[in-house]
Amino acid sequence: MAEVITMPRLSDTMTEGKVAKWHKKVGDKVKEGDILAEIETDKAVQDFESEIEGTLLFVGVEEGSAAAVDSVLAIIGSEGEDISALKGGNAPAAEGGSEEKKSEEESKTENESTSVEQTSAEVPAGVEVITMPRLSDTMTEGKVAKWHKNVGDTVKEGDLLAEIETDKAVQDFESEFNGILLKQGVEEGSAAPVDSVLAMIGPAGTDVSGVGAPKQASKSEDKPAAQKSETKTEEKSVAQTVSASSSDRVAISPLAKKMAQEKGVDINSLQGSGENGRIVKKDVENYQPSQKTEAAPSQSNAAAQVALSFVQGEDTETPNSQVRNIIAKRLSESKFTAPHYYLMVEINMDKAIEARKEINSLPDTKISFNDMVIKATAVALRKHPQVNSSWAGDKVIHRGNINVGVAVAIPDGLVVPVLKNTDQMNYTQISAAVKDMAGRAKSKGLKANEMEGSTFSISNLGMFGIETFTSIINQPNAAILSVGAIIEKPIVKDGQIVVGNIMKLSLACDHRVVDGATGAQFLQTLKTYLESPLTLLL
Repeated sequence: MAEVITMPRLSDTMTEGKVAKWHKKVGDKVKEGDILAEIETDKAVQDFESEIEGTLLFVGVEEGSAAAVDSVLAIIGSEGEDISALKGGNAPAAEGGSEEKKSEEESKTENESTSVEQTSAEVPAGVEVITMPRLSDTMTEGKVAKWHKNVGDTVKEGDLLAEIETDKAVQDFESEFNGILLKQGVEEGSAAPVDSVLAMIGPAGTDVSGVGAPKQASKSEDKPAAQKSETKTEEKSVAQTVSASSSDRVAISPLAKKMAQEKGVDINSLQGSGENGRIVKKDVENYQPSQKTEAAPSQSNAAAQVALSFVQGEDTETPNSQVRNIIAKRLSESKFTAPHYYLMVEINMDKAIEARKEINSLPDTKISFNDMVIKATAVALRKHPQVNSSWAGDKVIHRGNINVGVAVAIPDGLVVPVLKNTDQMNYTQISAAVKDMAGRAKSKGLKANEMEGSTFSISNLGMFGIETFTSIINQPNAAILSVGAIIEKPIVKDGQIVVGNIMKLSLACDHRVVDGATGAQFLQTLKTYLESPLTLLL
């Protein structure tokens, strides 16, 4: 029996969705886990995966058009099945070649209108126009940090085309098409608005000179032969890596495969819950990294700024990256719009040190003091929800989830990957997730959506020997915790002076949301959890 698929609500504020692209046409076979369409919401463009199998019998929203949430998006059923009663008055989509032709014409119109180089010339047949992608909700333009393909190079689906620098991170951008790179619309090191022409891919020898003026000549003509050879070798290595990680022997849906690549998950380590053991979207979402995850590079080494050559009496300049410009803008806004105040407390870590030794004595287990602080903070936020809130002008939003952002230093500045639902994670899960995300942050492998949605942040400089410091609030959070080093020092215990292990914590609060007493009570709870780790079990 045919099933009606309605326009999904993909965000809390979404009232309608736009079909950016259909991946299936009327008459195509659809399997569970196949990408049906790309839905553009009020926040991002998301892949929409089919949860049922059958034949696509009806398309309720044309490509490029919008429809209200819960309206008919598509109908899937058995081939030849009568669905007239399910259409709800919507006109059926044209079938066969006419639909495909219409779709191609709409695609051309859209590509031409979004190009930053408006032109009356038509896009030649077989040529795909790739536009600057929107890789985060707040991204308005992207910078090409590096091209991995030159004009004239052969491009295959899945090949790394370029590295795109957004307002949050540098991300690899893969090609979805096969062909020859005919044009680079943005020079390496230059920026362009979202949806402007990034590249054109098509058959060899196709003239695209009339479709906007090229911004540069082929780099293969400008570079020495040796450098070109080196680039080719690097590209071949990347292609082999992609090929090796996408083995045809693993039964996996296209969306699940894409998500696994984005998260850096080895698909061979996943257990499929779909038909015949096929790996689907939920398998990737529910995957928990193994504790044996390779440790991230030394923070002190990886976090260091890129070495600059010092010449006596000579000033030098370094152009700001997109990441550093956004960091400067947002931290300035936070410091000058949110009334910061600071609370500090000393924690006796003697019992925490003993607890960590006992935990790490277990097989395949190794946690850090930072992991213990993250866990204790998340549990303390349960008891003090006001600290887990945000200022929203005429109201305060009390967040329903506890998502802790962990500040990580990278050569370009600072990023804050987010541990979702941290209060529900155990020590080993927190440890594995932090190592994984910190490692990928430093190697520019962290995705923008992994740095969104934090409700509270933690910054730890203890590994650098810093005893105490204060941080700027990472808005829209209402507070940020600064963690110092554990220092041996004299303390008074039971009327005697003894050596204790002391760690200083500093809490920066937004006074519009968190009053002084509220912040102090939160720190008291956190102090109790760290000084008596067994209380976390109560």
